[in-house]
Amino acid sequence: MSTPHSNDPRDNLEDFVLGRDGQPLVDRYGRPIRKRRPQREQQRPPAWQERPAIRPERREPQETRQYNPRDYEPREYRPRQYPAQQRPAQHRPPQQRPEREHVPMQVTQRPQRPPRQRTQRRRGRRKGGCGRLLAALLVVLLALTFLVDARLSRVDALPAERIANTSGTNWLLVGSDSRTGLSEEDAARLGTGGDLGTTRTDTIMLLHLPLFGKATLVSIPRDSYVAVPGYGQEKINAAFAYGGPQLLIQTVEQASGLRVDRYAEIGMGGLANIVDAVGGVEICVAEPIQDPLANLFVEPGCQTMDGATGLGYVRTRATAQGDLDRVGRQREFLGALTSRILSPGVLLNPFRALPLLWTAPAMFTVGSKDHVWNLARIGLAFSMGLNTETIPVGGFMDADVGNVILWDEVAAEQLFSSLR
Repeated sequence: MSTPHSNDPRDNLEDFVLGRDGQPLVDRYGRPIRKRRPQREQQRPPAWQERPAIRPERREPQETRQYNPRDYEPREYRPRQYPAQQRPAQHRPPQQRPEREHVPMQVTQRPQRPPRQRTQRRRGRRKGGCGRLLAALLVVLLALTFLVDARLSRVDALPAERIANTSGTNWLLVGSDSRTGLSEEDAARLGTGGDLGTTRTDTIMLLHLPLFGKATLVSIPRDSYVAVPGYGQEKINAAFAYGGPQLLIQTVEQASGLRVDRYAEIGMGGLANIVDAVGGVEICVAEPIQDPLANLFVEPGCQTMDGATGLGYVRTRATAQGDLDRVGRQREFLGALTSRILSPGVLLNPFRALPLLWTAPAMFTVGSKDHVWNLARIGLAFSMGLNTETIPVGGFMDADVGNVILWDEVAAEQLFSSLR
């Protein structure tokens, strides 16, 4: 009788992989690891699957064969006994089990992936979008600059006979009392009076821009008694009436010894419109002024002046020192107006900036070679602070052309020498 196969590895050690201690090795699930059999043995079924042989003498015909339990009588299972030192590790007491060798855990670092093409495309789109936006803004600014420059009125202001070059850049700033373009209603509102189209100057200023340092703004009273080329001794504002900007520049150059490089002029209506476009200018009045001719009635204190009031403020001579007080008010008002134009409330407000850019250039008359970026330097000089001066006065005199102002020749020469 054949012995039934035992499932205990200890009974079939030859079928399993043994360790150094002679015991079967186990996998990570605790199961004994079987040996790999040759190809022939693998094709043959295991011994325990083979049916026990039946003695031929007891074999009967299939149709008459009966089951006999004795033919399959199993043998009694007796587990194999091992010495204590040869027992498998899992069957030993915990204190007798061998310590497993510690194997450090190895962490595999993932290789860095290159940036995704989608991210690169997005970054490329952002860069391309910002570049296109900046290019569009640059085009708009350039177009706006050339549009503003094209709206400036130009005149051939520089005379043929010039004096030698002097240091820095000198601007002749003129505020004319021209009423050209004003209707009778505008003239009445602004209090200009007089004949429409007269060409005299209420304001004459010489702005000296050095290469380094602060600029200097010199006010020239319009009743200054000077020599006008071809007309003899006259009030300086008469030169503008006789020969326009060219004769006025020639007169200023000969009287001051400074070469005038650029010219800018604004009329009465232009000044009032610019003041209204920026929403008014705040001026602190020192004393009450009542001047019906200039349509001006103001009380002492800080107040916001509109275009009509501001124009009357820079034109009136109804104070103690007359024309000398007026040139001081003109410098004060021009500085306040420039600060208002360059303030964030105007530059960053499209409802203020756009009307100003459209209105102001048409009110200015500049030299034939002057442009809007040259005018921008005037605003920069005012924003950085400048020195203000008035031609030193030596006295007053009644001449055949009326009451005139005489210069202090020594003090005036010292002033002009410091600017040459």
